[in-house]
Amino acid sequence: MRDHVVIFGEMLWDCLPTGPVAGGAPMNVALNLHQLGLQSRLISAVGADQDGQNLLDFLKSFNLPLGLIQVKKDKETSKVLVDTADPENIKYTIVSPVAWDYIEWSTELDKAVEEADAFVFGTLGVRNQESLKTLLQLLHHPTLRIFDANLRPPFYDFEVIETLLGFADILKINEDELEVFADYFKTEPTIEGLCTYLDQHFPMEIICITRGAKGAVLYQKGKLIEHPGYKVKFQDSIGAGDAFLSGFVKTYLEEKAPEEILDFACKLGGYVATQKGGTPRYTEADVLREIE
Repeated sequence: MRDHVVIFGEMLWDCLPTGPVAGGAPMNVALNLHQLGLQSRLISAVGADQDGQNLLDFLKSFNLPLGLIQVKKDKETSKVLVDTADPENIKYTIVSPVAWDYIEWSTELDKAVEEADAFVFGTLGVRNQESLKTLLQLLHHPTLRIFDANLRPPFYDFEVIETLLGFADILKINEDELEVFADYFKTEPTIEGLCTYLDQHFPMEIICITRGAKGAVLYQKGKLIEHPGYKVKFQDSIGAGDAFLSGFVKTYLEEKAPEEILDFACKLGGYVATQKGGTPRYTEADVLREIE
């Protein structure tokens, strides 16, 4: 059974008007996969401070393994200031630098990625050269490599993105990121236009474009497969894209058909959108029961 997934990148406190909430796309993905029954492990870092200890305690409450999370004595735990004035367009101010900007390579990290069935990574976690250097060392393993673009201005660089695309087996972007990619690569700002270009220039198996409440599209071998998404009682968008990716990874590793992969991913993303925050506690049965 293919169920070992390693995720690389940020873990943090989202500082909401109502109080701090644990977050960060990689951490959200790790927790979602863990709740779906996969063996997920997070490569990240926190500071040797109370915020860091609280984050580790939060992960312990889910029984998520902590062995690949580094503790930095001279760095602070990450915080993000969140503006929720428009709940469908959450805005983030990401403090820099923080502990996960300095993830160090080790033989333990290397072995974990080498033995994994999938390795998930993004752009924010490598805004600093030290973490980027570590990720590039880990990407040389022929593990299934899943690139979640997760662009957070101004913390991305297209020279780095092009390098990461060269390693990616699967790319996940959203509609806004599609426009940014299309502008950089000078392609039509359409799903088909960008996907055709990327397919010709990078060795990817699948490109997945999420469209919020409108569902998602898979591009594979020149073919587009669409899903309209599910109508849900919306709470907020925090973590919905991360949940979608988690559902995608689970069903892809189960070798489901593309239509089934999209369907479950949209169900899970929709379910998390009905909950407050990005890391609700649930079971797969909860998702299947609530989203129809």
